[in-house]
Amino acid sequence: MDYRRLGSTGTTVSELCFGTWRFGRETGGVLETDREQAHDLLDTFEERGGNFIDTANVYGNPNGTSEEYVGDWLAQRDREEFVLASKVYFPFDGWGEPGPNDSGLGRKHIRAQIEGTLDRLGTDYLDVYYIHRWDEETPIEETLSTLTGLVEEGKVNYLGASTMAAWQLTKALWTSDVEGLERFEVTQPLFHAAYRDDVADYLDVCADQDLAVCPYSPLAGGFLTGKYERADPDDPKQVKAPDGSRGSFDERFSNFYLSARGWEVLDAIRAVADENDATPAQVALRWLMDQEAFTCIPIVGARTTEQLDENVGAADIDLSTDQFERISEARYAEDGKRWGHRD
Repeated sequence: MDYRRLGSTGTTVSELCFGTWRFGRETGGVLETDREQAHDLLDTFEERGGNFIDTANVYGNPNGTSEEYVGDWLAQRDREEFVLASKVYFPFDGWGEPGPNDSGLGRKHIRAQIEGTLDRLGTDYLDVYYIHRWDEETPIEETLSTLTGLVEEGKVNYLGASTMAAWQLTKALWTSDVEGLERFEVTQPLFHAAYRDDVADYLDVCADQDLAVCPYSPLAGGFLTGKYERADPDDPKQVKAPDGSRGSFDERFSNFYLSARGWEVLDAIRAVADENDATPAQVALRWLMDQEAFTCIPIVGARTTEQLDENVGAADIDLSTDQFERISEARYAEDGKRWGHRD
């Protein structure tokens, strides 16, 4: 993998980030990624040149398991070779029930959670500390002043913002500038080739303020891997999904990802993949990596080392200007008018 600056910061990261939200996570009573599998995945990412790792205090079952897995792996390596990100906001129950101050972005909760995160990761500092959500109950001044204190103490290098409205991000940046506080340098929105309307204004702010964009779900929950097929030419939400895949059992997947525009984009991605002897997943990731308005570093997750190898293979392909634009233009297909015309 190549490396790029993390927005306007002086830190250099791999062009893909590895997301560890599956580590220690149970679905239907089945552990998705155990400690050994997690370490195999991290080994593969490291071998392919990856140095940017994303986790959160609430990843895993119980909460904190993902951070523990990552920390165990890092203990055998030089911490300075990796750029490590975690998050704070949601209730953290650990081994008991959450208390009244065990969530949100108040000073008490942030101060408690950073210590637990650093302990589980076995490190003295985080490179990026994200607020996992916007907290409507806590003044942004309190949140930013608390986070600024963590930077001043050397516990955090940069601040990040995940999943909020464009106006909230703008308000936070304005507050930082006016109050002389640390500002967000990295963002983590939902963003992929088939998703446009709800994130457009947010991305405009990122471009204007030179913020790094590290999108989660860059493959639309698996939809842009190309493993799904239309089941009904007149209904974009009817899909043929492989057994055990997300689309076969998750209603949210259908509501959130399946649209006329989505199929149009997937058609374009499949065509470009055929032209490049690549997979749709690799093309979808490369399209994100090639954004010019802002530094875009997709967060990839995988169940197996084979899946991770495929995703990291996006670093080895090149999209022509024409190929990039064809995917971009497909994002503007009008629902109900254009999807399916290549069947």
